[in-house]
Amino acid sequence: MQSQDAAAQSPALSSPAGPAVDVEQAEAALVEHYPRLVRLAYLVLPSRMGRTRRVLTAHALVQRALPRGRADAPLIPAQGAGRDGDPGYRLVRLQVVRSALEAGLPLRRRGLPKRSQLPPLLPQVWGLAVFPRPGGADELALDQRLSALSGPARAAHALRGLERLPDADVRRVLDDAGVTDPDAALAEADGIPDPYRLLESPEFDPCSLQARPTDLLRRRRHLKAGLVVAAALAVCRELLSLPGDGWGADGPAAPPYARNPAAQAALDPAKLTRAPASAWKTSERTDFSVWPARGALTGDRALLRRALAVWARPGEGVTASATPGTPTGGPAGPPRLLYAGTVDAARVVILYDGWRLARYAEPEEGARGAALDLARVDGAGRAGASAVVLSRSDDNVRFLLAPWVREAGERDLREPDEGAKELPLEGGVTGPFVSGQGREPCTTWNALELTDGTGTRLLSDLGELVPARLTTGRPGEVKDVSGGKARRAWEPYACSLAAMRSAGVRGVNAWAYAEQPLPGGDGRAQWLCTRGDTWRGTGARVLAQFHSPGARYGAVAARAEDVPACGTRRPDVLAGVLWKSAGGTWYLLAAGSDGVESVEATGGVEGRAKDRLLSVRAEKGARADLRGTLEGGGSVGGLR
Repeated sequence: MQSQDAAAQSPALSSPAGPAVDVEQAEAALVEHYPRLVRLAYLVLPSRMGRTRRVLTAHALVQRALPRGRADAPLIPAQGAGRDGDPGYRLVRLQVVRSALEAGLPLRRRGLPKRSQLPPLLPQVWGLAVFPRPGGADELALDQRLSALSGPARAAHALRGLERLPDADVRRVLDDAGVTDPDAALAEADGIPDPYRLLESPEFDPCSLQARPTDLLRRRRHLKAGLVVAAALAVCRELLSLPGDGWGADGPAAPPYARNPAAQAALDPAKLTRAPASAWKTSERTDFSVWPARGALTGDRALLRRALAVWARPGEGVTASATPGTPTGGPAGPPRLLYAGTVDAARVVILYDGWRLARYAEPEEGARGAALDLARVDGAGRAGASAVVLSRSDDNVRFLLAPWVREAGERDLREPDEGAKELPLEGGVTGPFVSGQGREPCTTWNALELTDGTGTRLLSDLGELVPARLTTGRPGEVKDVSGGKARRAWEPYACSLAAMRSAGVRGVNAWAYAEQPLPGGDGRAQWLCTRGDTWRGTGARVLAQFHSPGARYGAVAARAEDVPACGTRRPDVLAGVLWKSAGGTWYLLAAGSDGVESVEATGGVEGRAKDRLLSVRAEKGARADLRGTLEGGGSVGGLR
């Protein structure tokens, strides 16, 4: 994501295809800019709600801001970069403003209230009152002034000050949000003589909270009555759910539903398979099947039984997740034990059944509940079987590494020439790795650097159980990111890895497929294709990115999913952007890979190039269809 400063350094870009915003793009924008969106909602909401409900409502409105499917109308990225140039962010921001304005409306006597007007179902905090950290007298005075404004005027003030939007854009957002008179809202907001600096204060930050107890005497009275009811319900539930031989040893697993020898053997901790400690040194295979069992709790039969039972039948108290395309059923036979130990106040078990990894985690003491994460890893080789996530705590991640890994480090892809920060290893477990993916703005992107007997490679945490391998090069000839040149190739595009999150991505390759001289002698631009392939084989994500001279970030020119472009089967790719020169002239620029021998543009822009680079004058906002002719026959369409 390009910063405001970077946007000023590079010419403006937009996509000639004008794709609609899909759910994945909106989700990526929401996650990346979540603190800012929650602050925006908090500022628009009326103070009469009370601080605790206002905080929870702000979080609820942002978390419900995702579209249910593709957006109703195509959105062209704004000229420039940063979050204002992200159509996904603009879509989510509009929904947040709209729902926050609705939440501030008084309830009508007739008709059903809107969902945003009701107390949020989620998130909830029981027994505590939460509120932002208090500011000074200036912040208190500003909050009082804002509370005296109408909802549209508060929204106008927040969009001006927090989002730095000019009045024309504020007027457009308010109009799209359903405000009947945006001009009146702007005029009312003019009554606050404030330079907007206070909007960044902790006073208005619903993500940095303080907590205090609620009414303790009232809670005590309610608790006494509730304990009697809860005890009775607990006894009834145990009596109703308890089969003949009991299942208490299975912990939070659901009641057993199958009694056959194969199913029972798969759930017997005594039948778990374990690789010898030196198996990886002599085996022809170097994958998860030769990992030895590690951790201090590998002999804890009760823990292993609970992990196996929850894998087979997770109960209501289990938080379960699986990467896309991963079946969620239990193992067909006894799985292999890779780890059992205590990590960050949780007991963790890692199991492997030949094509899936299962991570079971339960609190070491105190609270009940458990978590189960599943991920496909079939066909993993030495690189793909290098690391598994053991725990996540805030932005810190601990990995369990393969036995062949000698050294581990943390390296910022945004600073390719800086050295790697060493990660300590103990029993194959790394020290805390600062992930920080999704922070705003994207100034860093840390990757896990691993060194073994075959060399060094980089892996990126994409929020899943197994980190993705990073490579560079033409499809079919890719290499690990292991040197300064390869790291510098990734530098402008590191932040685009956010588009690969939560998709079951196995590896991401960056291929610089073309260089193009810019019109007017403005230097040379680089075209790069980023492809994220998945463990399941389908659903690959492909980005075509354009990097103009002097820009710190690459700009996404086109994106597609589940296409062969930039892959081993079909490396050919063609993409285009609208670009404004330093002299203010707009051009359609397009570039194809080295298998493209000519490019033609039709539709809103007409032009043809006898080689793989096209440059033709265009009007601002024009759209064009691209078609390239391949060497030896055939054609390729523009990526969109």
